[in-house]
Amino acid sequence: MKLAVMQPYLFPYLGYFQLIHAVDTFVVYDDVNYIKGGWINRNYILAREGRQRVTLPLQGASPNKLINQVAVGGGRRELLETIRQRYGKAPEFAAAYPLIEDILNRQDRNLASFLGYQLRQICAYLGIVARWQVSSALKKQQDLRGQEKVLAICEELGATHYINATGGKALYDKNAFTDRGIRLSFIESMKVTYPQFGNEFVPNLSIVDVIMFNNKVRCTRLLEEYELV
Repeated sequence: MKLAVMQPYLFPYLGYFQLIHAVDTFVVYDDVNYIKGGWINRNYILAREGRQRVTLPLQGASPNKLINQVAVGGGRRELLETIRQRYGKAPEFAAAYPLIEDILNRQDRNLASFLGYQLRQICAYLGIVARWQVSSALKKQQDLRGQEKVLAICEELGATHYINATGGKALYDKNAFTDRGIRLSFIESMKVTYPQFGNEFVPNLSIVDVIMFNNKVRCTRLLEEYELV
């Protein structure tokens, strides 16, 4: 069984969904510390010139709190309006905007729950089928950290193949996984481009950009443009 474990992020980039697509079970890593200045509650969308950072306002956010202990603040309506302004003339706006609208209108104050719902809804839109687990609901030792915590999740769920984003290469030891009968791989996205209003392509934007410019058939193809190393 192929497994991935990742913190939930706001409208992640395409590679995040390629990772979910590549596994059988995806674990929302909600019981790790909130990272201030990271991507948990912010991302980039297309702007008139280049890119623009958008942020989901929070209440009580602190690196001393777990993601599932942080609350979503106000400002979702403003975020939705910004997305509408930036993508109102995109070719797939009529299909994709109701999805974004549903997510940002959801009255859920818990950050982990809100982001988890967002990920599942986007996956449903993209046709990604995976079994979902939430890390805090598992029976692992709660004081575990880093690699040992991930290994405990793998063993509890019966994973035989753990796949991680390529940025985590320095965090994991292949021998530690092999010793427990688990294969370790990293997913590397291929170079992806598509038209953005006829301008020079701006890479590595949020999944919002992907679904605004690509229909579902094209999105399905983009999900396959990766390799495991």
